[in-house]
This record gives sequence, structure tokens and C-alpha cells, in this order.
Amino acid sequence: MDAKVVIAKRVAQLLNDGNVVNLGIGLPTIVANHIPEGMDITFHSENGFLGLGPVPQEGSEDWELVNAGGMPSSIVPGGMYFDSATSFSIIRGGHVDATVLGAMEVDEKGNLANWKIPGKMVPGMGGAMDLVVGAKTVIISMIHTQKGKPKILKQCTLPLTAKEQVDIIVTEMALIRVTKDGLVLEEIGPGVTVEDVVAATEANLIISPNLKRFGTEYLN
Repeated sequence: MDAKVVIAKRVAQLLNDGNVVNLGIGLPTIVANHIPEGMDITFHSENGFLGLGPVPQEGSEDWELVNAGGMPSSIVPGGMYFDSATSFSIIRGGHVDATVLGAMEVDEKGNLANWKIPGKMVPGMGGAMDLVVGAKTVIISMIHTQKGKPKILKQCTLPLTAKEQVDIIVTEMALIRVTKDGLVLEEIGPGVTVEDVVAATEANLIISPNLKRFGTEYLN
């Protein structure tokens, strides 16, 4: 299974019925395609709508209906559009139960870097800085490494988006929870071992005594 699909499916299972959930650009948008049957989730897009739907199939895109990353989206029945001021009032007002964002780096303290690489041109930080402090739960969804180099570090090296705001990290290799004691490895992904996860992670990991594999019972 594609790594991004593995991540999106596991993130979808973290959400609760009735939640309002913001989906960031890129990988997070496909979470909407994998919500468990019967679960009612209202997805928020920071560019101004509630009711974000699944990523449309190729050939059925409407380029006047795009998500925060400017990519084609869909909207579910009952969805609504509004301006950016309203969108950010929803975020800053504490009405978002969870946000799912990508990341360049996350560290042991739950610090997040996801908007700028020094020397590279970027359009701006978007809504990430608001989302990570406005949402009740911050879930990072990302590929575990970048060109073989760890992205989960002892300390972020890139400019921070926010300090100590990340709650959960989901990669194709692991589900890691940020706690006051450090990063706790709670689940491992399909086809990998604990040793694989540790080798691909610079940060220290606390191995949960109730370690699981995605979608299975406890391993111990």
C-alpha cells in the first residue's frame, strides 16, 4: 500500500464522530478519502469552507473548487463557503477539534517546523501558526524520513512554526505521541519493526508497554 495512504488511513481512525477537523495542504487532504463508514466528520479548509469532501477522481475536478493548497477538492451536501476572516475566526475561536498538518521537522518537545527552508522561496506560512495554537489537537502526518534523513529530531533545525504544540505524529512507520516525558512510540506501521523505527528517528523514543501495529491488537 502507498505510504501516504497508510498514513491517511491511520490518521482518519484518530478522529471522532462529530469532530470539526482542519486538513492542511498535501498529504493531509487525502484523510477525507478514508473516514470510517458511518462517521460524521466536518472538514475545514482554511481558505474558507466547511464540508471539505474527498479528493475528486481524475477527470471530475472542478478548478473553481480548490482546497488551501490550490488543488481540486469536493464539498459535501450542507457544506458552506465564507471569507478568510470567518475561516480564521473559526480557528482562533477554538472551534476546530483537530488539525492535520504536514511537517518538515518535529522534535522531542513537540516543536514544529513546517513552513520555511532558509534560502528557499516560499509564499508564506499560511494558516499553520494559527492552526497549531487554535486547534484542540495537533496531528502531524508525514513521511518518516526525507531522502533517508530523519525528520523526527532531538531539536528542530529549521525555523519553527510553533513551540510545543504537536500532540501526535503519524508516519508510514509509526504513531508517536508527544508527552511531558518525551516521545512515546505507541504503534508501528505495516512491515516494519521497532528497530526500523528507532534507526529512522533521531529523537529518543519511549517504547510503550502496550505497543501495537496499525490496525491490530497489542504486540506484547
